[in-house]
Amino acid sequence: MQNVDGAAFLADCPTRLAVEIISDKWAVLVIFGLSHQPRRHGELVDLIGGISRKVLTQTLRRLQQYGLVERRAETPRWVEYSLTDLGRTLVEPIEVLTHWARDHGGAIVDFQEAAEAATAARVRAAG
Repeated sequence: MQNVDGAAFLADCPTRLAVEIISDKWAVLVIFGLSHQPRRHGELVDLIGGISRKVLTQTLRRLQQYGLVERRAETPRWVEYSLTDLGRTLVEPIEVLTHWARDHGGAIVDFQEAAEAATAARVRAAG
């Protein structure tokens, strides 16, 4: 995203598409969930805590439209999802973000708690 001329900020810039994809928490989790092996819909629901079947279906469809996930149906009741070659190119950047979150997530939580405490103290002092 380092672009002196500001092209990364243009509406049709590929950088915006990448940010759109990785800013969707469910998309990132689905890609990461498929990073080691193909999985069925129910397996992904079980793997990804908090995702509903409907949201998972919508996310898988969107990732298919991006060319990142492929759907393989042996029968109407046996459907498996896997990453495409293009989808696999996102695994490493997602792993980097995961490591960053693991290393720095505590500092962010500490900052949020301090900010909330400061706001509460201001409200008490004003009121």
